[in-house]
Amino acid sequence: MDKTGVVSLIAGIILVILGIYGVWLFVPEVISFLKGVIGIVAILIGIFLLIFGAILIKD
Repeated sequence: MDKTGVVSLIAGIILVILGIYGVWLFVPEVISFLKGVIGIVAILIGIFLLIFGAILIKD
């Protein structure tokens, strides 16, 4: 591996550790965020299926 690969590997490991520490500090907020993301994804899938169904009914 060259020097750039080693540096990016070390930086990645440090960022993963910092990210895990941040998630551990703010567990309730992270859970609320994930619930919101799941809700938004469900809404988007529902809208997609609604439009897809309307297109199929038209034909």
